[in-house]
Amino acid sequence: MICVRGATTTEKNERNDILQATKEMLECIIVKNELELCDIIQIQFTMTKDLDAVYPAVAAREIGITEAALMCTQELYVVGSLKKCIRCAVLCDVNKKQKQANHIYLQNAKVLRPDLTNKEKEQ
Repeated sequence: MICVRGATTTEKNERNDILQATKEMLECIIVKNELELCDIIQIQFTMTKDLDAVYPAVAAREIGITEAALMCTQELYVVGSLKKCIRCAVLCDVNKKQKQANHIYLQNAKVLRPDLTNKEKEQ
């Protein structure tokens, strides 16, 4: 079992922008970790307080993640933190070790974990 982390940002607090960014992040997590949708047990989403046009779980359902438990919460606000950010933690039932997880950071969220985004460039 592994937990794959992901984060991305949007330009606007609009339904379509949030859904598209979330789908891109989830699809990248699925591909980079060679997951089947049935491997996904749970996804925890957070969004910064400046995003409130739609639940990111809607995007998961739209791409076919219908059996997993989905939770959406607001990210803790910290002064100076990244704006318009969507984060997720995807719990997967796979025969891998946690160190084999490929975490995905897209758009402006790449600044959150440069150690992981630079690792991907090296591969």
